[in-house]
Amino acid sequence: MHKIPSQRHRIWAQKQLASAKTLHSCQNRGSRQTFENRHTVNSSEQPGTPPKQVKFVAQARIPTQYGTFNMKVFQEEGTGIEHVAMVMGDITEHALIRIHSECMTGDVFGSLRCDCGPQLDFAMREIGQAGNGIVLYLRQEGRGIGLINKLKAYELQDEGLDTVEANLKLGFPADLRKFDIAGQMLEFLGVKSVNLMTNNPEKIAALKAYGIEVDERVPVRSDSQPENERYLATKLHKLGHQIDWL
Repeated sequence: MHKIPSQRHRIWAQKQLASAKTLHSCQNRGSRQTFENRHTVNSSEQPGTPPKQVKFVAQARIPTQYGTFNMKVFQEEGTGIEHVAMVMGDITEHALIRIHSECMTGDVFGSLRCDCGPQLDFAMREIGQAGNGIVLYLRQEGRGIGLINKLKAYELQDEGLDTVEANLKLGFPADLRKFDIAGQMLEFLGVKSVNLMTNNPEKIAALKAYGIEVDERVPVRSDSQPENERYLATKLHKLGHQIDWL
């Protein structure tokens, strides 16, 4: 198994080493109290708690209707959550990339309440036709709230709330997903620049923050259905997605 040597982790390690050296110096001068007064630890950077990391754990060749991919599985340290990279061809530069969050109802069962299934199909097909690219499949069901809460949100939507209102009613933010894991996975795979298949500006910002160049945004278009018209409108008007065909 290979741990991803992310820049964030290296920065964290450097901070911990510097803190340890400072503490050792203060102890040698008999001034531990002075050190404790000067060294204020941020709650998000508690000693012994590095930034979230994922490690590469397994891979296998997966033939699909879109072509043959190499499925690589990554695992979050601490939580054990598994994420997938479906890789085809040369991916170092200008790779066609899709960051896709898990949606069991749409991806597996073909639900018409969302456009997740068609988006995944579009990405796999585009990569297959191009002969190279990656689908990052992140286990962030229901925009990060999980399957059970997602179904509870569906019930609220059937009562008249939109997707954002339903999440807030349940006590969650509009979108709990994090895309820094995608940056770690791409860094491990040696990807330097991408053509990103997305309508979500947050995904572009996340990759740029991780030092990965986004050469082009490739719109992901899907057909509007009576069952998902409000869902798509909420994405456009409340979540800032770039859906220019509505």
